[in-house]
Amino acid sequence: MDKQQRFARVILNGFYAYFAEFENITLAARTRFEKAEWSSMQDISSRRIDIYKETVMETLDVARLIAGDQIEDLTFWAETRSLYADLVQGMTNFEIAETFYNSIFNSHFGHRSIRNEYAFVFSPQGDVPPVDMGRVVNHYSVGEGFAQAFTQLLEDYAFSIPYEDLARDVASITSAIDRHLAPRFDVTHPDIELQVLEHHFFRNKASYIVGRLYVAGEQMPFVLPLLHNDSEEAPAVYVDAFLFGPDQVSLLFSFTRSYFMVDASIPSQYVLFLQQLMPKKEISEIYSSIGHFRHGKTYFYRTSTRHIRSTEDQFIVAPGIKGMVMAVFTLPSYEYVFKIIKDRFTPPKEVTHQIVKDKYHLVKRWDRAGRMADTQEFNNLVFDASRFSDELMEELYATCPSQLRINGRALIIKHCYVERRMNPLNLYLQEASDDEVNEVM
Repeated sequence: MDKQQRFARVILNGFYAYFAEFENITLAARTRFEKAEWSSMQDISSRRIDIYKETVMETLDVARLIAGDQIEDLTFWAETRSLYADLVQGMTNFEIAETFYNSIFNSHFGHRSIRNEYAFVFSPQGDVPPVDMGRVVNHYSVGEGFAQAFTQLLEDYAFSIPYEDLARDVASITSAIDRHLAPRFDVTHPDIELQVLEHHFFRNKASYIVGRLYVAGEQMPFVLPLLHNDSEEAPAVYVDAFLFGPDQVSLLFSFTRSYFMVDASIPSQYVLFLQQLMPKKEISEIYSSIGHFRHGKTYFYRTSTRHIRSTEDQFIVAPGIKGMVMAVFTLPSYEYVFKIIKDRFTPPKEVTHQIVKDKYHLVKRWDRAGRMADTQEFNNLVFDASRFSDELMEELYATCPSQLRINGRALIIKHCYVERRMNPLNLYLQEASDDEVNEVM
């Protein structure tokens, strides 16, 4: 085996090690839930985030040892990329393996020299594998009634501790279907079935069963949140609610929530199923929501690159009151904002660049509780300078010139964060109708 093959294998072995540890931590979530070990649940959630960078750096150390001076040779990387692409061909998680390769490349070159010939800016296998959701979805016929179907479902998804009152929970579900769902969906069709992802989703103190009612090409997404009764004498689980509809499900998978722990045996198929439940939800956000935030970043970069190339509008200063710490800009046709830490902070803010970065890292690792947005962090992000408005360029040079570099037609932003664009409340209230104001308040 020559040096290049060993180099590619080392990176892939690093990925295998990462993914195995990711799965091991995830698999422990079920036991933590059954034992009501809530502080441990938070600890392992944070730990699962940390292992990615740790494994990348450990793998990079070995890769550098094998490659020697050739690790600086981009031709060596181009040839390695081809070998690695062959190694991951046909893997059920190839897209995440390619992202791991990118992380090795970027960690060595400091997020410079990123080209598709050296790394997987775009995948030769496509963004996601072909749809094959049958491998991760369980089916339940409703032919004998919803009570029978949900009883069987809950029995199949039982824990090592019992349900507090299974009959009561099933009755609550069927009552909710009769009262709230029947007016919106054909619940009497003879061929209706439940399609449910094969494993529980865990986050904080709750477990979730995620699926949909499906018949004749029509669907109604639903989620069953399950809670532990926190009893030491008679520990048990109960169904807390019956949530249905894309909007309700989307709120659970919001970018303002912490990542789920779910034993997603084939991540892409979980993502594709969830995207069908929430068609307005970005695939990048769904990958992140199940813990694969690094690949969520890769997917976001691919879609944003395509969007920018296919549009002509200019980046502008983001509407709203200017922040004391961040310079913020956006592309009107795109639902994201780009945030750069200012060189000097507007008084009375007295923080450092490192403190700001640490706060962003803290938000990613801990429970966002629906109040803080998840972000993607980028280094040396390249833009076409001609797409930036004069007003925006003036703003950036006035507030964060140390983070800017011009190279020909390219504007390189050395460090920034990207997050979903949210309409500031003060601007929303200025334009909202009375009914909209009442609803949001």
